[in-house]
Amino acid sequence: RRVLFRSRAVLFGSRVMNSLTDVLTIPDTQSARDERHLPIQRVGVKDVRYPLQVLVEGQAQSTAALWSLDVELPAEKKGTHMSRFIAWLDALDVPVQAANLRGLHEQMLKKLDATAGRLEAAFSFFLRKRAPVSGLSSLLDYQGRWIAETRQGHTTLWMEVAVPVKSLCPCSKEISDYGAHNQRSQVTLRVEVLKPIEWRELVRFAEESASSEIWPMLKSTDEKWITERAYENPKFVEDLVRDVALRLNADDRMGRYTVEVENFESIHNHSAYARIERDSRA
Repeated sequence: RRVLFRSRAVLFGSRVMNSLTDVLTIPDTQSARDERHLPIQRVGVKDVRYPLQVLVEGQAQSTAALWSLDVELPAEKKGTHMSRFIAWLDALDVPVQAANLRGLHEQMLKKLDATAGRLEAAFSFFLRKRAPVSGLSSLLDYQGRWIAETRQGHTTLWMEVAVPVKSLCPCSKEISDYGAHNQRSQVTLRVEVLKPIEWRELVRFAEESASSEIWPMLKSTDEKWITERAYENPKFVEDLVRDVALRLNADDRMGRYTVEVENFESIHNHSAYARIERDSRA
C-alpha cells in the first residue's frame, strides 16, 4: 500500500509540474510581431464601469465612472495587453484631480509599454447649494468628465462638466402682455486645463451666465425669487453660450475650450442649440 501511495503521489506531483511548465511556457501572442505594417492609433477598452474618487473642494467623493482607456500600437506589434488596463484601474487608490492626473496617465502608459494613449472617465459628482432666500442646504448633482491624452510626448488634460440651468426667452417676454416661456437648459463646458481649477468654479461659469441657476430643494419664497430673477434676466441660447465663452476668455487657467448650450424648449417639441469653440489660446 505504501508503494502504491508513493507511486500515486509521484504521478500527481508530475502532473502538477507539467501544468506549471505549461503555464510558464504559454506564448505571449499579443507581443508577437505583425507583418501588415499598419499602426493602430487607439486600441484598448471602452465603457468599463469602475469606482473613482474625485476631489471636489478638497474632499474626496466616491463615485462610479464610465472609463475608456486606450494606447497607440506600433505597426510591428500584434496586440496590446487588455487586462493591464483593468489592473491599472484596480490599483487606482487616490482621488483624481488636475494635479495628479498627468502622472496617473503616465503610469497607465508605462504599464502598457506605450508612449501614446488616452484615458477618459465620465462620472457624477455633487455640490452643496443653499437656496437664495430660505437658505435651505441640499446637494445638486452634475456630470463631470476627465480626459488625459498623450501624443508625441505631450500630454493634454481636459475637464468637462454639464450644468443644468434655467433660461427665459427674451422674444416671448417682449411680445407677451404677461409672462414669458422659459425652460431648463444644459450648459456643457469642456476646457483644456493649463492650471488647476476647481469643479465649482467651472460650474459657476455656467450658472452665473444663465437667466437663473437651479436648486434641488426650495421653499415658496425661493420659487418667487427664481421666477422673478429669470424674468428680469432673459437669455436666448445665443446669449447664454456667448456669456459663458466671455467668462472663459477672461481666465488664463484654460486654453482651448468648447461650450455647448441646449435649451429644452417648453413651447416646441425640439431643443434650441448653440456651440462656441476656441481652438487655441487667444
